Amino acid sequence: MELFQLTGKTAVVTGCNRGIGKAMAVALASAGADIVGVSATLELSGSEVEKEVTALGRSFKAYQCNFSDRTALYSFITKLEQEVPVVHILVNNAGTIRRQPAALHPDEYWDEVININLNAQFILTREIGKGMIARGKGKIIFTASLLTFQGGINVPGYAASKGAVGSLVKAFSNEWASKGVNVNAIAPGYIATDNTAALRADPERSSAILDRIPAGRWGEPEDFAGPVVFLASNAADYVHGTILTVDGGWMGR
Repeated sequence: MELFQLTGKTAVVTGCNRGIGKAMAVALASAGADIVGVSATLELSGSEVEKEVTALGRSFKAYQCNFSDRTALYSFITKLEQEVPVVHILVNNAGTIRRQPAALHPDEYWDEVININLNAQFILTREIGKGMIARGKGKIIFTASLLTFQGGINVPGYAASKGAVGSLVKAFSNEWASKGVNVNAIAPGYIATDNTAALRADPERSSAILDRIPAGRWGEPEDFAGPVVFLASNAADYVHGTILTVDGGWMGR
């Protein structure tokens, strides 16, 4: 089990306020990591994720950042470099989704989704990755999607951003694997979170989705505890450029 221990490590987890991001932050803390949480709406003190992390005996430092705002993003990076000089693990989980048919999908939806889901993640990885390269060690984990592989319906911006994340993982990995930095992704299936509320509320879509999932259920945020700890730990030292699906068997159907 020592392979999975993260004691002495600091993990930055974006989009950690709820859902999958919160579950991953708590899982990393349970393995011994101290957590730096970042979200557009994260309380700077007293959040639920902070309470769960500190209850495990780990430290939690909170930041707010609007990832659609390039100036705010660089301001956060500067502050992080000053206050948290060593980041061992980066979890790029922050994301958003906008639903509208392609013919009606406005520029504002497209720009917001691409900025948050792709542009901000590239910049954050590039900047934090510099320190990892210098130290010769680091773990970077992106949250991809089933739409990294598929096109989806009524979410063209989201599909484009997640498809690009899959390629970005491979691009970073090709350059950084030899420098001791592991870059991988987790692709969630259909998970019971805010992002899928509309689908779960639609009896026809929800039934069609469940009929295709071999596991026979919607996923839960807690299903990501094991995968994120694995990819953040020494157990994954020879895992590079991989997109790990956590989907109840959806992609194998």
